Amino acid sequence: MIHHIAMFVSEFAASREFFATALAPLGVVIGYEGEGVCEFWRASADTPSLSLAPASGDITRGLHLAFDAADRDSVDAFFAAAIASGGREREAARYRPHYGAYCAFVSDTDGNNIEAVHKEAPPRATPTT
Repeated sequence: MIHHIAMFVSEFAASREFFATALAPLGVVIGYEGEGVCEFWRASADTPSLSLAPASGDITRGLHLAFDAADRDSVDAFFAAAIASGGREREAARYRPHYGAYCAFVSDTDGNNIEAVHKEAPPRATPTT
């Protein structure tokens, strides 16, 4: 469904380092890098992808971007790497039964909500009234 997402960042070098470090435990690498842009994808496929570019206007803010993780260890490694590379904790890794997933959330260098999620079960149905 999604081919790529572009984010326009305030400090390109800091954002590049954050995403390169935080996404490595999830198998996401820099697949392309050119003048003023880098694009992240899994080594096995170039889509979907995330591209970063310096903002020439508005900075991307308020985005919630979730990355699929292979297992709980990958979520934990993402969280540790993201914090070590300048991210700020939003929610530490834990199982969330209403999602049927083990997740962790951090803020990137521009305050976007970046998540690693490992689905383990179907989400619980919410009763409707």
